[in-house]
Amino acid sequence: MKFLGKKATAMPLVAIAATLALGAPQAGAQGLFDMLFGGGIRHEPQGEFPPPPKHKPKAPAGGGGAKISSPSYYTYKADKLVRVDFSTLSAAPQPATAQDAAFVPSATGAAFHDAIAGLSDYELYAEPEIAKALIAYYSANPDFIWVNGTSPNNRAQDAVRVLGEAAGYGLTPADYTVDVPATTSASTDDAAKLRELVRFEMALSARVLRYAHDAQNGRVEPNRMTGYYDFPAKPLDMVGVLKTLAHTQEVRTYLESRHPQNAEYQALRVELEALQASAENEIVVDPKLLLKPGETSPELPKLLSLIARNLDDGMGGTYGELLSRLATSEVYVPELVPLIKAVQVKEGMKGDGVIGPRTVALLAGTSKADKLLKVQVALEELRWLPSDLGSPRVFINQPAFTASYIDNGEEKLKTRVVVGRVTNQTAFFYDQIKQVDFHPYWGVPQSIIVNEMLPRLRSDPGYLDRAGYEVTDSRGKRIPSSAVNWGAYGANIPYSVRQQPSEANALGELKILFPNKHAIYMHDTPQKSFFKQDMRALSHGCVRLQDPRGMAAAVLGTSVDYVAEKLKHGHSTEDVKRKIPVYVAYFTAWPDLSGKVEYFSDVYDRDSRLKQALDATEAVRSPSS
Repeated sequence: MKFLGKKATAMPLVAIAATLALGAPQAGAQGLFDMLFGGGIRHEPQGEFPPPPKHKPKAPAGGGGAKISSPSYYTYKADKLVRVDFSTLSAAPQPATAQDAAFVPSATGAAFHDAIAGLSDYELYAEPEIAKALIAYYSANPDFIWVNGTSPNNRAQDAVRVLGEAAGYGLTPADYTVDVPATTSASTDDAAKLRELVRFEMALSARVLRYAHDAQNGRVEPNRMTGYYDFPAKPLDMVGVLKTLAHTQEVRTYLESRHPQNAEYQALRVELEALQASAENEIVVDPKLLLKPGETSPELPKLLSLIARNLDDGMGGTYGELLSRLATSEVYVPELVPLIKAVQVKEGMKGDGVIGPRTVALLAGTSKADKLLKVQVALEELRWLPSDLGSPRVFINQPAFTASYIDNGEEKLKTRVVVGRVTNQTAFFYDQIKQVDFHPYWGVPQSIIVNEMLPRLRSDPGYLDRAGYEVTDSRGKRIPSSAVNWGAYGANIPYSVRQQPSEANALGELKILFPNKHAIYMHDTPQKSFFKQDMRALSHGCVRLQDPRGMAAAVLGTSVDYVAEKLKHGHSTEDVKRKIPVYVAYFTAWPDLSGKVEYFSDVYDRDSRLKQALDATEAVRSPSS
């Protein structure tokens, strides 16, 4: 459970703990947890730990007021293209090393050697690693890949066709455009023709390498967008790509194999094609609309029109006259509130009467433009993941607020989840599940200790002792919280804090670990009421499970009864012996296992940030493409 926010708010823990210490009748474990960690007695919006005293002690000079901040989002800057330096290629001798000894110049090889002079003033721009790969490959293999005799060959024609179909993968065809020489030319200047062909050779190789990279890795580097993204590098041997293409006639098959080879990617491609061929929604409503009773919006009549269009007999009899009379109202008057609540309840939502993005999505659907962006973003994000997602696997989709256990193409478990608040966002990464802890300790993250606990500890150093927490020093020795001079520390605290197993433990009865630098895992929670809400971005960053026993049984390859029995015997840990990848993912468009694509609200506004990064990449590529 990771705290990433900048604000710390809290509950009056000291007063409650003091009451318990004086021997007052104990509340039930759930009730106590609600009082300490949300729910129960509340007088204002508060967080999970007590607020600092009204008269704060003066922060120590050593940085006592310091906070541990959330990861940041960055303005994405794409790498600039470089001009390919062909001077080293023209100066390179014929290959003579052992590894190249098998190379025998062909007729086209001899022509290639003669043609190199035509590159001396050629301005071809490419990504730095592609420019390097071009020179490395053609220095060792001075021959044409894409030309036979005096014209482009079949291999080249196939490559150009694949590059021209890039839009079908959510890519931009202009990024891979190459001018193809005519098969016949009016020019009788053999030198000019040879110069045209060698420039075509280099341009096509450069754009094929760009395509292969984009298909495998995506167009942007996600880790450069934000600290919330954490993906390992996916190396691409670009010289190896050209070697393969030089020795195969299956160019299409090879280039298409660079894309993710999973059913989800193919389903998104099918959806993209359908969207590109479809008409725009007749009525388009602002997907980010937030309208409360008494407020005004020109979007309201659109929503009322959609409601009126889909009224059944029951709803029509109750609200038909109201809709007819207020059909053009831009003011969300009190009379309309019961109607909106009834529509929300009918659609399976909590009927709160507030018109927000989820209500708009259910009534108006998602606009074609918004769907197109979501699908294109999803295709890009899938390129950051392994091509084979694995089976079995756990897939958490944050915008959907769900976690699924998928095995052999079947979704064997799907459960609601709570993810991080907007100020405490859950990261986007993948890992491997390692173990299940029963009746776990909760090791409090340093960010929570610093941002939420420390303000109270400075004035009440013993409250952790009373509230069931253990404090240990850097050597692992347990010490009383009251013995620590908390006022001496800022953002760097040389102590660890953990909550003992109990029914009121913040992690509930079990947690499922996949060790990662974000300190994120799946776990139970005593705050069951959160799962009833539609928008469940409510945690410190970890993933809370509505069905933790079911997920634990799934990853352990056992039964829920087995998990229940383990829980009867107190704290224990069991390793997961199978290889089970877990994806802590973020997709606002995602297909179910039947291939139907569902759309979700962009709770962290990450799609627009990725769009900015893609636009920045296009801006760099466009002038010199």
